[in-house]
Amino acid sequence: MAVDYIVIVVYLAGMLAMGWWGMRRAKSKSEFLVAGRRLGPAMYSGTMAAIVLGGASTIGGVGLGYQYGLSGAWMVVTIGLGLLALSVFFSARIARLKVYTVSEMLDLRYGGRAGVISGVVMWAYTLMLAVTSTIAYATIFDVLFDVNRTLAIILGGSIVVAYSTLGGMWSITLTDMVQFVVKTIGVLLLLLPIAVVKAGGFSEMKAQLPTSYFDPLGVGGETIFTYVLIYTFGMLIGQDIWQRVFTAGSDRTAKWGGTIAGTYCLVYAVAGAIIGTAAKVLYPKLGSPDDAFATIVKDELPMGVRGLVLAAALAAVMSTSSGALIACATVANNDIWSRLRGLIRKEGEPDEVHDEVKGNRAFILAMGVAVILIAIALNDVVEALTVAYNLLVGGLLVPILGGLLWKRGTAQGALAAVAVGGLAVVGLMAAYGILANEPVYYGLLASLAVYVAVSLATRPTDEAILTAWRERLAGRAPEPQSEPAVPAHQ
Repeated sequence: MAVDYIVIVVYLAGMLAMGWWGMRRAKSKSEFLVAGRRLGPAMYSGTMAAIVLGGASTIGGVGLGYQYGLSGAWMVVTIGLGLLALSVFFSARIARLKVYTVSEMLDLRYGGRAGVISGVVMWAYTLMLAVTSTIAYATIFDVLFDVNRTLAIILGGSIVVAYSTLGGMWSITLTDMVQFVVKTIGVLLLLLPIAVVKAGGFSEMKAQLPTSYFDPLGVGGETIFTYVLIYTFGMLIGQDIWQRVFTAGSDRTAKWGGTIAGTYCLVYAVAGAIIGTAAKVLYPKLGSPDDAFATIVKDELPMGVRGLVLAAALAAVMSTSSGALIACATVANNDIWSRLRGLIRKEGEPDEVHDEVKGNRAFILAMGVAVILIAIALNDVVEALTVAYNLLVGGLLVPILGGLLWKRGTAQGALAAVAVGGLAVVGLMAAYGILANEPVYYGLLASLAVYVAVSLATRPTDEAILTAWRERLAGRAPEPQSEPAVPAHQ
């Protein structure tokens, strides 16, 4: 596998080099956190597709295809549908807000009182998303270098933390663009046709497998509905996704670039399911469906191609991991630490001048170390990811979409919805089990009911706040000026 090793090492070295290059561009808070809000359509589309199609979509998507056949595509399909809905209906307005976090949006809409608790919930979601992506390195590096789980997590996690810390969103954008190209070549153009040919073509696959493998709804209606609730709605409100929307150079880029990325996700979903179905023909008795991707790559692909496809899997994991990491650090710094610092500071005491780029860089490093340590200690990826998405959707979906769509929603209603929805999800997971469907169903209903009831029972949001909100949504208000970075020699 010497050639494969060379391909992988060159790829990883390239990621670090782009981190160094990105560091030279990230000279302000806007450049560091949202790439200066000036990405064009091509780069925006590629990087958006890269972040939403992670290890779960690649390794997990193939695994679902192995287990259920073509209907295994539904998980990734619902991700693509969520991205399409976000892009068509909301992305232009979100981009015009000129904020850095979802909690800042809630503060603008509800008058500065709704973002604190939502910041904690969003931080927990992005942290667990980064952890689950980091755990996935263990599978890939085990196939590549036969190293133990802890070393694999440290190796993969350290590379992502390094380039993310160096250049922030610019480094992540550049690496994601390369990762998008590698995934497209490795999974769609190489692994997909080779897997189908090795399995004897579609006619042989149909002859070897039960008819349920070719039923579009074979995975089950309830499972598909749950995927829609968790992933489609999760795409609408996640900080990791919104932070990419903030990088768009224009409304048109946010809308049409995201639409292209969402369509790409649908193609990727079907490809993963077909590859998994082919793997079922070739290896009918694997110990775990999630082993299907690594097994077919290791045993069926020629030298060199194997290295590129494994690099594609690594690219999928790294893009999601780095996007979740910078989102987690941005929320921790902007929504939690900055508020705590304001509370600690004595009344009337001026805020100290600090280098915002340096501060955000320090938070990425700190969160990155925490993510690696938690990933080493945690074993169950599915449970961690389920907890993250249940908290996100159950706690934040209603106040965020309510703020965008319903004028009568109030700060008290939003706070009540976050608290009741989040607590309901946690309590129901304890009662029904983490992987049960009921927590997100009932948690979401409780959040909606409380939001509407409390909003109607309290005074409407001040008209001055709503006027300022509408000005921001229309793009007529200037972006708030961030503090200038302190030169390195001071």
